[in-house]
Amino acid sequence: MATIYQHSTLAALMAGLLGGTTTVGELLTHGNTGIGTMHGVDGEVIILNGQVYQATADGQVHHITDKTATLPFATLHQEEAATATPITVQDATMQTMNMVNEQHLTNNFSSIVLQGTFEHVQVRVAPKATEPFPSLLDLTEQQPIFEKNDIAGTLVGYYSPALYHGVVAAGWHIHFLSDDRQFAGHVLAFNAQTLTGTLTAFADYQLHLPIDNVAFREHELDMTNLSAGITAAEGGAE
Repeated sequence: MATIYQHSTLAALMAGLLGGTTTVGELLTHGNTGIGTMHGVDGEVIILNGQVYQATADGQVHHITDKTATLPFATLHQEEAATATPITVQDATMQTMNMVNEQHLTNNFSSIVLQGTFEHVQVRVAPKATEPFPSLLDLTEQQPIFEKNDIAGTLVGYYSPALYHGVVAAGWHIHFLSDDRQFAGHVLAFNAQTLTGTLTAFADYQLHLPIDNVAFREHELDMTNLSAGITAAEGGAE
């Protein structure tokens, strides 16, 4: 059975807990494919084939080889043929990502890894914050948006059931990485004629909480408008 591993929660980011609480090295012991962000929400992270890439707000993409670099939030899994279902998606857009409904996985955590040539991709990249950290929503209101046409690359993303909204963002949370490793980010929109790859449904969801971090243990979560705030911060990709 496949397991999805998540470090910390989106609610913690919304509360301004943006400091790194796990390392790249530790994270990679739990999977080879995933998404996340760096210390201070410094851009968007894509993990592919066990390699970690960081898109930053200046439009650059960096290959992260420092295993001691830290992240405040990440989701990943072990991508392998034994637990993944091959899929092909035609006329793919954010609005046609309905494979979860087609396979009756609405109440399951699922992942996609889809490759192809994209007619258009629009991404955002969260800018780096410094202490005292703002909330994730305040930070993403200043995020730059980048667009590319006719670009080959890979989507890595996760579908989360509505039941867990707050711990995660309900719906799809998808990042993009180009084949030339020069363009990446959190996906806001895309379209492609044909994408091929895998869909993985997870029987187990493992949530790791940074209980050694004093700020995480002591923060008091404000539930008022939390759901709407997460949806706004994540681009409304439900």
